[in-house]
Amino acid sequence: MRKLHHYQIDPQYQKSVAYFSMEFAIDQALKTYSGGLGFLAGSHMRSARELRQNIIGIGMLWSYGYYDQNRYEDNTLKVDFRRKFYYFLQETGIVVEVMINNKPVKVKAYLLPGSVFGTAPVVLLTTDIFENDYLSQTISHRLYDINEETRIAQEIVLGIGGLKVLKALGQDIEIYHMNEGHSLPLAFELYQSYKNIEEVKKRLVFTTHTPEMAGNEEHDIGLLARMGFFAGLNAEEVQHLLDYHAQNFSLTVGALKLSKRSNAVSKIHEKVSNQMWSHVKGRSEIVSITNAQDMNYWADKQLLSWMQEHEDYQLIGRKKHLKHKLFEEVADQTGKLFDPDVCTLVWARRFAEYKRPKLLIRDMERFRNLVQNNDTPIQIIWAGKPYPFDTNAIDAFNELVLMSKEFKNVAVLIGYELRLSKLLKQGSDLWLNTPRWGREASGTSGMSAGVNASINFSIDDGWIAEFAKDGQNAFVIPHADPNLPIEEIDRLDYEHMMQKLENLILPMYYNNPKKWLQIAKNGMRDILHYFDSTRMADEYYKKMYTYKE
Repeated sequence: MRKLHHYQIDPQYQKSVAYFSMEFAIDQALKTYSGGLGFLAGSHMRSARELRQNIIGIGMLWSYGYYDQNRYEDNTLKVDFRRKFYYFLQETGIVVEVMINNKPVKVKAYLLPGSVFGTAPVVLLTTDIFENDYLSQTISHRLYDINEETRIAQEIVLGIGGLKVLKALGQDIEIYHMNEGHSLPLAFELYQSYKNIEEVKKRLVFTTHTPEMAGNEEHDIGLLARMGFFAGLNAEEVQHLLDYHAQNFSLTVGALKLSKRSNAVSKIHEKVSNQMWSHVKGRSEIVSITNAQDMNYWADKQLLSWMQEHEDYQLIGRKKHLKHKLFEEVADQTGKLFDPDVCTLVWARRFAEYKRPKLLIRDMERFRNLVQNNDTPIQIIWAGKPYPFDTNAIDAFNELVLMSKEFKNVAVLIGYELRLSKLLKQGSDLWLNTPRWGREASGTSGMSAGVNASINFSIDDGWIAEFAKDGQNAFVIPHADPNLPIEEIDRLDYEHMMQKLENLILPMYYNNPKKWLQIAKNGMRDILHYFDSTRMADEYYKKMYTYKE
């Protein structure tokens, strides 16, 4: 067996686990992620290293990453795909073969040694090698390719290719963890080895991440079978095996039926998921393991130590320094000079419609009054990546860019990757989160912001509902009744948000800085206590990997 870990395994985490994920956000230099799913997987791999767990990550080496954010001449968003090269990855010498559309495709494996960025080892797969024809090479070109057959091919490479690579590496894996349903083909490849569905279930666990029906991938079962998604089984065999006869095959339903246990990523998400999938016969139980982030990576060490040593003066000084660092980036991108003495609000995450990136500008006149008020001034920054082929999301991003030209204290930044994310979290005073209630599975960005003395200002959804004490460690936006029409939900949520921002938050920042600081410090403490991913990585072992039905 080839030794991949650069650390001694802790006996309590001895059980061997392969963690399959389409994306891993491990370092700014490695572009193998799009957003929250990758940020979570990256933190999991870092904490697995800190706890010395027997885990190996299995992911994809995307030749063009997700995409690069650039600007057109008018500063609107330009989507660029640029070839990436990584000289810190190791050749494993392993090439395996998978069948896609009845033809063999070669899959090459690279290793990201854990010692490079302080993680568990991660194996990355690519089809972009000269042994393949051009069409096969394109399978691993772009994360979440817009072409349906390419997406399915990516899932076959991750699931079946990943399993074959682990065998070629001589890894004796006891548990396979599917982080989302993308790697589901591995379950059918396992079935071909054991010919027993119960033997497959013993070895599989599954994490579901989205309460959005649209985010739970479905494909025609005939297409999946023809392409090799089911590892040689035909559509009728799969329907019989799973007692699942829908023409549109949901990856989430398949994963729920083939895993010994599944988990949602917050307590609210657990309830929503169990309701969403209650109709699925023979599914695994869905428990909750609330997401977390690796604070060794995200937290500014100096800020943390001043908070723990109750050195308020130094903490305030350090925060101003971090704001300066962020404002250098703002000036470089936009030509606007922000003031570290002014309250700075950030909205930064994936540009998805349900997250409501434009909620703040719902009433443009009120927004103008907000940003031009000299008594309680505010600076506002937006950042985030829309899906590169989602024209509505790109239009929303561009609307904000064009609107921001009117104001010297409003900026929209590009390049929302790990580096910018860290700058924003460490340099903001207020971290705004505006999803429609019940639609945010967990939402982790506020954890890494809050640990850097940026106060969460959020709808009480996802992890926030488990953390926030309004006015003590965060500012909560009470949510509208989710049964109301969407337009009314948005109107009410907007009103609640603006009233709190105008009447409570900004006056407190300027008139009661002592109270502001106390809320920020309480947030830092409470996040460190429960929302660090060492807690999460430990819970996965206890609730999922070592769980026996």
